[in-house]
Amino acid sequence: MKRLHIHVGVSDIQSSIPFYEKMFGCEPTVLKNDYAKWQLEDPKMNFAISARGASIGVNHLGIQVENDAELGEMKTRLDQIDNEVVEEMGTACCYSKSDKYWVNDPAGIP
Repeated sequence: MKRLHIHVGVSDIQSSIPFYEKMFGCEPTVLKNDYAKWQLEDPKMNFAISARGASIGVNHLGIQVENDAELGEMKTRLDQIDNEVVEEMGTACCYSKSDKYWVNDPAGIP
């Protein structure tokens, strides 16, 4: 099953966490000094915020998959887009290790 992923850059992680806790009705699944993630079931979403000096606002959007077959399916879809697809295998990101494919949308959002 796939899950929508949204990552937002914030200026102040400590003031942003309570806002999203109230919105989602729960505490973060992962909490670090510069990062928080909510792995939500309703809506089915991986929502993360970070304060790492990047631009404030939407940092990237994605589709989180559960297995290699779903990752392969997503790669096939991305290969149909007329943009460069960047492959990252076994990469460490957001306090976890995973395989990823990146492509920018027409507005330049990864």
